[in-house]
Amino acid sequence: MIPRQVFVGDHATLVLQLPAAAQNSPDIVITSNSEFLPADPDIDFHKIIYEQRIAGSRLIIEFTPFIPGSLEFPVIEIGDEYFAGLTVTVSKIIDDKTSNVLTGAASTLAIPGTAFMIYGSLAVIIFAFFLVFFFVIKGRKLFKDIIEIIKLNRLFSSLRKSTKRLHKDLFKGTDRRQILDKLSDEFRIFLTNLTGINCRAMTAREFEELKLLREETTVYECTPVFLSDFFKKCDNLRFSGIYIIPNDLLQLLEDIKRFLNILEDLRKKEKKMRQNEEKQ
Repeated sequence: MIPRQVFVGDHATLVLQLPAAAQNSPDIVITSNSEFLPADPDIDFHKIIYEQRIAGSRLIIEFTPFIPGSLEFPVIEIGDEYFAGLTVTVSKIIDDKTSNVLTGAASTLAIPGTAFMIYGSLAVIIFAFFLVFFFVIKGRKLFKDIIEIIKLNRLFSSLRKSTKRLHKDLFKGTDRRQILDKLSDEFRIFLTNLTGINCRAMTAREFEELKLLREETTVYECTPVFLSDFFKKCDNLRFSGIYIIPNDLLQLLEDIKRFLNILEDLRKKEKKMRQNEEKQ
C-alpha cells in the first residue's frame, strides 16, 4: 500500500506483486474514462495498470476509499486475467477511543517583538487620528498656505529663467529692441500675477501707486518708485528711437535680479510678522 496507512478520502495505490511472465509485454492501462474500470459504491477507482515482465509482473490499482474498515475490491478483469479477493484496510481520521470533544485553546506563545508590534500599531493609529483631527481643524488654512507658497516659488522661478534666457539672447546677437520688449512684458506679467492687478496696461506713472507688500519698506528696489523708474527707462529706450547699447539691457536685467532677491527676503519677513500677530 502507498501510503502504508490509508485514511478515508486519501488517494492511495495498491501494488500487487505477480509471478514473472513468459515474455515482456506492453502495459495494459484502464483509466477513469474506460468502461472496464470496476465500480463500487464505497471505492472510487482512478487507474489500473497491468505490467507483464520477465523479471516479475505487477498489478497497480489507484483508488480512493470513502468508508473505514476492511474493504474488498470487486473482481478486476484486465488483459484476459481476473483478480478477486483483494482487500485493503482503511483507517478513521478520528479515533473512537478518544473523546469527541474539542480541546481548549492553546496557551499564547511569547513571541519576541509581539508587544512592540501591538503597541507600535496602536501608536500609529492614535497618531493618524490626531493627524486627521488636526487637518480638519487647521488643514484648510495650512493647505491654502502651501499652495500659495508653491505658486510664488513658481512665479519667481519663471521670471528668473526668463531673465537668464534674455541674457543669453543678448550675447547671441538677438535684436536688442526685441529683447527689451520681452523684458518689459515678462516683468509686467510677473507683477500682474503677484499683485492680482492688471499691470500690462499700466503706464510708468501708475506704478507709483502699486503696493507689493503690506508694510512699507525703505528698500528702494521694492518700492513703487523703483517700478515707476524702471518702466520709464524701458519706455524711453523702446520708443525714443535711440540706439540701445548692451550695458543698458544688462543694467535692466540686473535690476530685476536684485528686485527678486530683495522682494523674496521682505516677503519672508512679512510672513513671520503676520504669524507672530496671529499667535498674539
